[in-house]
Amino acid sequence: MVVTVLGGGGKMGCRIIDRLAKTPGYTILAVEIAEAGIARLAERGVVPTPEDRALAEGDAVIFALPDRVIGKVARQVIPKMKPGAMTVCLDPAAPHAGELPLREDLAYFVTHPCHPPVLNNFETKEEREDYFGAIAAPQPIVCALQQGTDDDYARGETLARAIFAPVTRSHRVTVEQMAILEPAMSETVTACAMTIIYEAMEEAIARGVPAEAAYDFMMGHIHAPLGILFANRGGIFSDGAKLIIEHGRHLLIQEGWRERIFSPESVKAQVEAIVNGTPPGP
Repeated sequence: MVVTVLGGGGKMGCRIIDRLAKTPGYTILAVEIAEAGIARLAERGVVPTPEDRALAEGDAVIFALPDRVIGKVARQVIPKMKPGAMTVCLDPAAPHAGELPLREDLAYFVTHPCHPPVLNNFETKEEREDYFGAIAAPQPIVCALQQGTDDDYARGETLARAIFAPVTRSHRVTVEQMAILEPAMSETVTACAMTIIYEAMEEAIARGVPAEAAYDFMMGHIHAPLGILFANRGGIFSDGAKLIIEHGRHLLIQEGWRERIFSPESVKAQVEAIVNGTPPGP
């Protein structure tokens, strides 16, 4: 398979090229115009391919680009792709926001890593410090076919497994479901909550708690609730913990937050905000 990587010299583009270079059966064509990106490709012994040739030859065209520019680039490159080729997006934002012009003779595939799980049995330091995956730590992935056949899905999933290797399992979802997972679940809620947790630790330190004590206490009190809730799938806290959890919920969380974040209209607004670079409305 000939794989064209748009933005091949960027951080994600280089990660993809590094991975696919180790996987038999793939020929890589990197498209890059930035001097820094071209230099990073040179470090890998890769010479950029002219865009028109890369699009004419690519069986799969990967958009390794920031979400905010995918729509603009897609409108330029999708008309140049060869019939039967596949567009590959690494995030559901642009596809779900309608940023990709559709051609009936192309397949449209979306994939994203789940990242290595926090509850794990990793043995090596390299695995434990691979927070994003695709280096050493095994991780699941999610895949969606926006347009195409089951054969197209199989081609896309095989490519996704190579990009994000080592992969433990692959989940087939819809593009809409992937957008529920990211940004709604994983960023709007989880990354926001983790940022608040970090700020709580910083506040404890600012109020005089020794930094190492606050860090150790926080790490353990992240790990224990994770075990209670996720390892045991909704386990039960102590009576005192339950009481104060509800107190915290009253102080921190607005009523009706689930509908405001996870309704189809809200999820669509969130992906549109990502591709437009502006916060969604209230």
